[in-house]
Amino acid sequence: MTDSAAGEARVPPQHDPACWGCGDNPTGIHLRQPEKEGLREYESYLEFDERHQAAPGLVHGGLVAAALDEACGLLATWFRFPTVTGRLFVHFRRPVPINTELLIRSQVEDERGRRIHIAGELVDGDDILAHARGAFVHVPFEHFLSTPEGRAAGERWRRRLTTGDDAAE
Repeated sequence: MTDSAAGEARVPPQHDPACWGCGDNPTGIHLRQPEKEGLREYESYLEFDERHQAAPGLVHGGLVAAALDEACGLLATWFRFPTVTGRLFVHFRRPVPINTELLIRSQVEDERGRRIHIAGELVDGDDILAHARGAFVHVPFEHFLSTPEGRAAGERWRRRLTTGDDAAE
């Protein structure tokens, strides 16, 4: 949700500290959050390491797909909170090296009803290593409340959204 035309965010600054993509998860990729809501483009830097390796020196393809899902999903969620991945197609173009700073970016291509179509890519210099296209679906907040962990996080989110207190625990 956006409070003003300036796009000030009421989306939880970190939806879950354990998130592999944007949380403090020790095995995660720690993508930064967008600065404000309603943006149509997103980019961040990341570096995979030995924990993400498949073949020697190369990142596991499933983790590349997960990183692209996260970059597209972060943009979708900050474009219209909350969203989930409806579908994601990934094209792997080149091997992705570990221990290399990479750029990951995404952009909104289209929106129709509850669906937001987003494209993303993982880049090393001028080389596109992988790219993705996906559909992300705006869902009711209650979608996330089916587990005890989800209900606890939901209460924290609700407090943040209603009070504006990012420290609400």
